[in-house]
Amino acid sequence: MTPSPTGPTGPGSTDVPDVVTFDDVRDAARRLAGVAHRTPVLRSRTLDALVGAEVHLKCENFQRVGAFKFRGAYNALSRLSPEQLARGVVAYSSGNHAQAVALAARELGSHAVIVMPEDSPKSKTDATAGYGAEIVRYDRYTGDRVALGRQLAEERGLALIPPYEHPHIIAGQGTAALELIEETGPLDALLTPVGGGGLMAGSATAATALVPGIRMIGVEPEAGDDTLRSLAAGHPVTIPVPHTIADGQAIATPGELTFAVNRRLLDSVVLVSDDEIRAAMKFAFERLKIVTEPSGASALAALLAGRVTPLPARIGVIISGGNVGLERFLELLG
Repeated sequence: MTPSPTGPTGPGSTDVPDVVTFDDVRDAARRLAGVAHRTPVLRSRTLDALVGAEVHLKCENFQRVGAFKFRGAYNALSRLSPEQLARGVVAYSSGNHAQAVALAARELGSHAVIVMPEDSPKSKTDATAGYGAEIVRYDRYTGDRVALGRQLAEERGLALIPPYEHPHIIAGQGTAALELIEETGPLDALLTPVGGGGLMAGSATAATALVPGIRMIGVEPEAGDDTLRSLAAGHPVTIPVPHTIADGQAIATPGELTFAVNRRLLDSVVLVSDDEIRAAMKFAFERLKIVTEPSGASALAALLAGRVTPLPARIGVIISGGNVGLERFLELLG
């Protein structure tokens, strides 16, 4: 049985197969049925011809709150007791997990307190507040969001819902890959953005169970290569807080749980520059007719930039989110 979202996540634990399993992902999918969107899988002949492979884009920019994060947040919150929901929840996030927890709390009749960086994109803070959450700001370069979240949880009796370091979060995120492969059939590789590692850990759990031998390829921004360095070191390492346009991937260290899963299931991690992310956002807008945020476009950027070698014949790509305001979008692509 997996632990409660109010309980410890077990830093240092490596017994991940007993914590996050394919059955957990399937259970999360049942819990999310009729609540989360089953997002579309897009194809593009232009994209296929450009990269030389059959590409299947899982568009989580069409998910509720505009990103995959709603999957894990709702899966975790829906397991809380009525008493805990009445007391409320707290989370820390640069934006997408913030919105996801705020909306999930509203859907379940609870209240959310969200710790957000002072420099979070305005579109994300506005949306989080719009879902009814209380926002507590901090400086991401000098503050400790985890300590602040834990302090609020203790002082107010709130359930702490971390953005990736919990089995129910990981299992919920894995439903994106589950849906993708259910629709496409076996794929040779799955390309997924990596921030804290929850989306990749859940996706890898689902994908490798469904398609033994599938190549799991993570993508990080060049400035935020904490997972790549951690894999090389054999343990989580911490880097300075990254300065990158991919704010959702501006993570200094991978989670203990997510790293334990990803160390076992990832085949490789590739890096993309901010300029390559901008080019992917532009391509998605002009040729695919979809809007992506920088983090959401990073996996597509890796494919377009030729980072995936050898190139598989059939490849899935998770477009993880589309939360970018008009002014920021124009600023990035102008």
